[in-house]
Amino acid sequence: MPNRLQNSTSPYLLQHANNPVDWFPWGPEALQKARAENKLLLISIGYSACHWCHVMEHESFENEEVADVMNRFFVCIKVDREERPDVDQIYMTAVQLMTNRGGWPLNCICLPDQRPVYGGTYFPKKDWLNLLVNLADFWREKPHEAEDYALRLTEGIHKYEQFEFVNEAKVFSKADLEAIVTPWKRTFDMVEGGLNRAPKFPMPNNWQFLMRYAYLMEDEAVQMSVRVTLEKMAFGGIYDQIGGGFARYSVDGKWHVPHFEKMLYDNAQLVSLYAEAFTWCLDPLYPKIVAETLTFIERELTSPEGGFYSALDADSEGVEGKFYTFSKKEIEEILGGDAELFNTYFHVTEEGNWEEEQTNIFFRKDDADELDEKLGFSSDELQTKINQARQKILDKRSTRVRPGLDYKILAGWNGLMLKGYCDAYRALNEPQYLESAIRNALFILQKLSTGNGKLNRVYQNNSPAFLDDYALVAEALIALYEVTFDEQWLLEARKINDYAIDHFYDLATGMFFYTSDEDAQLIARKTEVMDNVIPSSNSVMARNLKKLGLFFDHSEYLELSAQLLKNIEKSMAAYGSSFSNWAMLLLDEVFGVYEIVITGEQSEEKRKEFEKKYLPNKIILGGTKGSLPLLQDKTGSKNSIFVCKDKTCQLPVDEVSEAFKQID
Repeated sequence: MPNRLQNSTSPYLLQHANNPVDWFPWGPEALQKARAENKLLLISIGYSACHWCHVMEHESFENEEVADVMNRFFVCIKVDREERPDVDQIYMTAVQLMTNRGGWPLNCICLPDQRPVYGGTYFPKKDWLNLLVNLADFWREKPHEAEDYALRLTEGIHKYEQFEFVNEAKVFSKADLEAIVTPWKRTFDMVEGGLNRAPKFPMPNNWQFLMRYAYLMEDEAVQMSVRVTLEKMAFGGIYDQIGGGFARYSVDGKWHVPHFEKMLYDNAQLVSLYAEAFTWCLDPLYPKIVAETLTFIERELTSPEGGFYSALDADSEGVEGKFYTFSKKEIEEILGGDAELFNTYFHVTEEGNWEEEQTNIFFRKDDADELDEKLGFSSDELQTKINQARQKILDKRSTRVRPGLDYKILAGWNGLMLKGYCDAYRALNEPQYLESAIRNALFILQKLSTGNGKLNRVYQNNSPAFLDDYALVAEALIALYEVTFDEQWLLEARKINDYAIDHFYDLATGMFFYTSDEDAQLIARKTEVMDNVIPSSNSVMARNLKKLGLFFDHSEYLELSAQLLKNIEKSMAAYGSSFSNWAMLLLDEVFGVYEIVITGEQSEEKRKEFEKKYLPNKIILGGTKGSLPLLQDKTGSKNSIFVCKDKTCQLPVDEVSEAFKQID
């Protein structure tokens, strides 16, 4: 019989709806039952595209013997970490404090009042059974010891990533930036790109900061590291060479073997990264990656309403990567006489190029120019043949059993993708990118917003949004304003920003809580500070406040942004990778932000021309009308460009080249 998860909207929870485990979703019913029966809570957290979550489900949660023990001694709660990142945040912290590691599936055993006493990630069936029996005995025989341990662990959760209000004034300099990057450089892999370790994660925000740092600080070593990383990721197996888009990470140190799930948040940020990189150095590889990734998004992760789905599983037919990999024989059957060229280009072998026998992951090593000479084709001829072959492989692949789709539509992740489309349009000037961006912005505001700045996190769920949703959606709407000069988007961003200040900001610490003061309270109310695969919600808020303060000449926003940066500045140098989005704000503090005002009937054409030259530390505004303070007495039909900085505007000029002379 289906359990209580059968009425969930989460694809991940529905995957467990027919388990013999008597799963509850997170909520009052399960929590009250645990207290009433004095049973331990078993909180199991994962997500739809998680390979090891599927493995543990098959080994343990589908097993009658294991389910019997779980049902007898525990109240079992299944949590989709992407729907309830607030719950995941607390119990991930607990597991990291207990074990010095984390990941998913995340399994935490808690007292009936939700305070954790034990936890870990994946457990094989035998270990899981033994653990459950031992914990049940411990709770029955030594409840006071469990209480004492839970008390100490919960105190640790409250203190973890806690930052204090910094009162003293601080003037930042290039030395502060160098203090972050100098130790970071020692971790760079200058041969394969990324950091010198395995597995390798793309970490797009890291490389966006380092790209800007390399440009503004004129650091050739960092520039080389960024260029190598961008090329190696694009050439590697982590990139879907047939259908576009990136997998979550590579398990090896050469970007060769991906962990095959494709996440919206990775691809959104990588679109932004490669788009900005093209403006930075005009490498023709970068717009190709942007275009192919957005084609993948449109084909496989876009809903009919204009929202973006969350993820594709790593597995299909119970096998990781089966959808994406081919044997040499299969390729020869599909391509015939063109197979040899394709196999050389993508390093396909008879025995297979990874651990699965006779199975190949497509990747590149050689630059196309080198292959032209080796294979005897002109560059255009080679690319035409490869593209024709790729299309045939894609057509064949589309007939296979597809990986599972996590069709949740999350506000924050949609904000990342909306910004990705804006950045792609800004760099490449493709009208369909702007059309997709506007369509998604309207979807967010019509389907995920209540109209007063308040957001829901999940489409068709009415679940409360968290700080990352507010921060990332506001950031995207600011980006949409900068490529349209339509003030409605900036006003909506401000409305969302103000709601976050009212309901998330903590006056005592000068930081934003991750949860709203209107939400049901958990055992701790945490802040999210350290940047990870997705930048932290506090760092995104800090950068939004800086931009909105400049757009609206609003001193309170600028003061809040400055306070946030002061609070965490002392922590940044120790681990730059975890503070890269903060470091981009620090770049703006050190180098200042240019406020570029482009007005007149030709403002859109001038904006496009202006965007062709790289200037990362700027905001851009204009049009033929507008209410923003910097536009007062400047709008109308006359074409002018104003370069402003530090509350001072230089004399208007007519041409973009003249504006850049003022900047240079």
